[in-house]
Amino acid sequence: QVQLQESGGGSVQSGGSLRLSCTTSTVSGYPYSSFCMGWFRQAPGKERELVAGICAGDPTYADSVKGRFTVSQDNVQNTLSLQMNSLKPEDTAMYYCAASLRPIPPQSFFDGLDPRTIWGQGTQVTVSS
Repeated sequence: QVQLQESGGGSVQSGGSLRLSCTTSTVSGYPYSSFCMGWFRQAPGKERELVAGICAGDPTYADSVKGRFTVSQDNVQNTLSLQMNSLKPEDTAMYYCAASLRPIPPQSFFDGLDPRTIWGQGTQVTVSS
């Protein structure tokens, strides 16, 4: 069984930075490779949306975070990191790591609706003005 282990998140003031990390591993702790990995977020009363992700080494960003967030992947440890700079109050949300263990159309993954996607528990990011 494969699990996603998230870390990072927290509370910062507007303009601050945070870093999120997500590792794909088996329950016994061994790294497990994935085809796509990404970060999604959901704010209260809003739908879940893609923040940034990587499929087959090709990164994709939501327009709202371009130039402020950077996604990177460590293929050895199967870890996806999201460096978030110049945070704004509208970035406040629960952030979820997601992964597709098998090849799927990238757009299907980035839509966040593919049933083959596995999800982390989520980590809260709060940005105060």
